[in-house]
Amino acid sequence: MHRATQTALYEWPHIVGPAVTRQCLKCKAPMRQSLRAYSVLPPPRDSEEKEMLARMIRVDHAGEYGANRIYAGQMAVLGRSGSGPLIQEMWDQEKKHLGKFTEIMADNRVRPTALLPLWNVAGFVLGATTALLGKEGAMACTVAVEESISEHYNSQIRLLMEKDPERYTELLKVIKEFRDDEMEHHDTGLEHDAESLPGYWLLKNAIQLGCKAAIYASKRL
Repeated sequence: MHRATQTALYEWPHIVGPAVTRQCLKCKAPMRQSLRAYSVLPPPRDSEEKEMLARMIRVDHAGEYGANRIYAGQMAVLGRSGSGPLIQEMWDQEKKHLGKFTEIMADNRVRPTALLPLWNVAGFVLGATTALLGKEGAMACTVAVEESISEHYNSQIRLLMEKDPERYTELLKVIKEFRDDEMEHHDTGLEHDAESLPGYWLLKNAIQLGCKAAIYASKRL
């Protein structure tokens, strides 16, 4: 599993490379320029800070990795439907997020979670199975996942602001930018009939329970 994890980390820049050269759908500027805009982590002052930052980046990378696999599963089912372009647009932003965290991990020698192979499969299966319920199922999944990720990013923002906002200025920029993208995806899901899915609240709560478990495990393994 360790070897598979290392392979996943070092192959991802090649997988997401073509995507990050596409133009940003909002600003029409090359995504690669945005990814390279800042150096993110300050040199750790002690082992405690080093471990805190490593856990933070590890779980964020795992979350974006899982989100990419969810959108991949959705596209496998709905890619040729009328919802395909919308899902692809959100997926492209998630590729940007994953590319940035992969870069930060490599630059700072942070190991990825050992659970990446599991999130690889679980994310794709979740995306594909909810997409089999139709556009509403895919959007319900998007709402649940993106709300969980947004809440997680907000908790990290609060922690860094309490500790030393000036020291973590660049990391805060990254997290806030990606948090805003996730909230936009969440709102998009609601705008495209997520709540009209029969059993929406049950599905949402189940997915979010799984997200919380994944976050907890990815921090520690």
